[in-house]
Formats: sequence, C-alpha cells, structure tokens
Amino acid sequence: MVMPTVLTDRFAPLDYPDFANNHVFLKKAIKHGFYDHHGHYDHHDHHGAPAPGPSAKELIGDAFRDRVENIDHEFCDPGEEDTFFVADLGEVYRQHLRWKLNLPRVKPFYAVKCNGDAKLLEMLATLGTGFDCASKTEIETILRMGVDPSRIIYAQPCKTNSYVRYVANQGVRKMTFDNPDELRKIARLFPDAELYLRILTDDSSSLCRLSLKFGASLDSTDGLLALARELGLNVVGVSFHVGSGASDPQAFLKAVQDAHWVFQQAATHGYNLKTLDVGGGFCSDHTFEEMAVVLRNALDEYFPAHSGVDLIAEPGRYYASAAFTLACNVIARRTVEDTSGCGGNDASYMLYVNDGLYGNFSSIIFDHQHPVAKILRAGGQTLYDTPAANATTGNDGIEYSIWGPTCDGIDRITESIRFHKELDVGDWLYFEDMGAYTKCSATTFNGFSNEHEVVYVCSEPGARALLGWH
Repeated sequence: MVMPTVLTDRFAPLDYPDFANNHVFLKKAIKHGFYDHHGHYDHHDHHGAPAPGPSAKELIGDAFRDRVENIDHEFCDPGEEDTFFVADLGEVYRQHLRWKLNLPRVKPFYAVKCNGDAKLLEMLATLGTGFDCASKTEIETILRMGVDPSRIIYAQPCKTNSYVRYVANQGVRKMTFDNPDELRKIARLFPDAELYLRILTDDSSSLCRLSLKFGASLDSTDGLLALARELGLNVVGVSFHVGSGASDPQAFLKAVQDAHWVFQQAATHGYNLKTLDVGGGFCSDHTFEEMAVVLRNALDEYFPAHSGVDLIAEPGRYYASAAFTLACNVIARRTVEDTSGCGGNDASYMLYVNDGLYGNFSSIIFDHQHPVAKILRAGGQTLYDTPAANATTGNDGIEYSIWGPTCDGIDRITESIRFHKELDVGDWLYFEDMGAYTKCSATTFNGFSNEHEVVYVCSEPGARALLGWH
C-alpha cells in the first residue's frame, strides 16, 4: 500500500536548484515507505575528501534486495509478495533541471492525471512547478498540499457544473475552453475566471491523440473570441496540446504559429493575451532535447521574451515515467509442450505474475506502452541491473510468455521473451519506466488491489535538501 508522508505544510517555490549537486542520499526506514542505506556509502577517499556516493541504480537495487530477499513464498503471509514500486525522487529532480536547461522560459504545470503519487507531487510542489488538474479531486489534492491556487490550471475544456462552482470558491481561476456552450456555462457560474482558448492541433504522430475530443478549429476561434467579449469574459491566453507522447517536433512549431495567429485575432476583439500554454506531449527519453529545441526556437521567434507573454506547459510522463520501477512476483508457471512434431526438447513456459493489464500494466492498453521484463531475482540470486537480468536476443535462451493474475484471457503482458535463466514460482521480475499512466488507471478487477507499496529513494542531494530529509 502507498504510504504518503507530509513533508512540509506549505511549499516555497525553488525554480533554479543548484546544478552542482552530484552525491546520493536516501530517506530512512523502509517500513515507512523509505529506504535507508545505513551509511554504507558514507566514507572518504585516501585524500580525506568525500567519496562518490552510489548511483541511482545502486540505490534502487539495494531497495529491491532489502525488500525481496527475505520473502519465502512458501511461508510468507498473504500480501508480502505483492507487487510494489521503487521510486527515485532524485530522477524527478534531474528531470526538472533538464527542463530548466532546455526550456528556461517555460514554467511546467505537472499533469496530475499522469501519476498522482503523493511524494511525487510533493517533490514537484517544492521545486515550484504548477499543476494541470482535470477534476475536483485532483484540485483538492493539490490545494490540501498548501499549493497556492494561482499555481493550478483547470485544463479541462468541458467541465462539470458543480466543479466550476467549486473552483470559483477555492480561487482557482485559470481554466480552458474550446466551444460556445462552455463559455456560456462559465459566464453563468464563474464570470471572473481567467480563460485559455484551447486550439486544435495536428497530433497524428502522438501515442494518444486528444484532438478527436478537444480543441477549437482555427475557423471557429474568431467566433469564440467574439462571444467571450459579448459575455464579458476574461480571455487571458491560448493553449494547445500536440498529443500525449508526441514524436514529431514540427507539431510544436505549427501549433506555436497557430497560437500566434489567434493572439493577433484576439487583439482585434480588444483582448491583450498574456499567456501561452504549450500543453504536454514531452517524453523523458532522448527525444526531449530534439522536441525542446524546435519548441524553444519557435517560441523565441513568435513569442520572444520582450513580448511580455508568459509561457507554461503541461508535462506529465516527462517527470514521472523513469522515476518508478515496478517489481512483480511469479505466482504460477505453466509448461507449454512442443507440439510441432520437430522432435525438439526445449520447453517454453507461461509465467503468471501478480500484476497485469487490469493493474499497473493498464498502460499497455490505454497508453500504448510496451513494458520490457527483466529478472530481479531467480534461483536465489538477485540479478537487478546485471547482464543476466536482460532478455536474450534471437532464439537463445528459454521462451516465456508473461500473464497477469486475473481470469481474463486478454490479461497478457508479454507475448514472447527469452531469458537464459529458468524462472519459477517465487522468482521476481522488474519493469523500468513504469511511472506514467500505470498506477493512476489500475483497477480492482477480480478483487485484486490497485494500491501498492512504494519504496522511495533519493539519488540527488538537492532533492533531499528540498524535502527536508536528514
């Protein structure tokens, strides 16, 4: 079960943390959801200077070992072998520094829907990010953390009436719209809102397309701005979203050009727009820099610093994906006999683990992800981050398919993968990059829990200092 701990009552934004931090620290007490290395790396070299600390991989590996090596599946209590995460908050910190380096003018508003983990949100709040919320519950969560309402954008173009009344009472003023009916709703329920006109973009290259559901076409923006003026509403900016997990950097360029055109259009209706929201679509892999340079150049051309336009964005998976690693226990194995008639003696196996498509692997269906299994522990050996943990290539090794625990036949994680190790009941697998659109969409189908323990480590001293860890 996830066990959040309040770090501070309110959060002081720190937009540019120290880039010089390069040591590693851990929080204490794994039984409270944190992992403590008990000073094993607190030593000095022969010159008396502090020696380099362990890497993020070493910290995650130590947390895994401490958690799984003493579990005996033959005698453990129910739940002890349940799936769990190890989350490195230092990775979130590094991603923030990377953002500031590549998009220094753009303030991130983290998309809470991606992963609402309490510690992740607290880390981001302390770093000074804003928050992109899509529901009353998400807004409540952020406000309870002590975040000022001005750091929240209600980025849901089609909102529930009662939610609009709620945010009006809470002082959350920023919100998006893309159609006339929504404008009339806002005029009736929250006429003092600060409105962002969400425009349609080309998101054909993204993992998850949003333009099918949201966004005003450029043919309709003039009429929407005219209606907003007629209703006496305060339009302050333009927003767009090139789709979750975008892969074409040029989509940002075209969207910025379109937004600039709408800014000029708004001026003819007497609006002096002050903010551009460039949405999400950013990935945490090597493509981020490629995306960022196209977006940065487009912003510098169409919305230069001297224009006075504030720039915000709504990254989600960019911050969360790589920070979480998931461990699953092999709960059953089924031998698949060779019926090809070729006389081969090589057996293959179906492995059943205690998580699946109805749980944290919902990303396979909803987010078009392809999680890759690695061996955490097999045959009494912990193999995390070793060559033996990785799948083989070609036809080498033993073939496995990997299945979730439910009684639904679609609950398959991996159709075919090969390892040199023979895996059996009680062994463990792990999956990296499991922080985005995983736990947030897990269900309780077949009575399986959707709440799993998160063990937190922190591989950056800057993050540790911000969170007040000692």
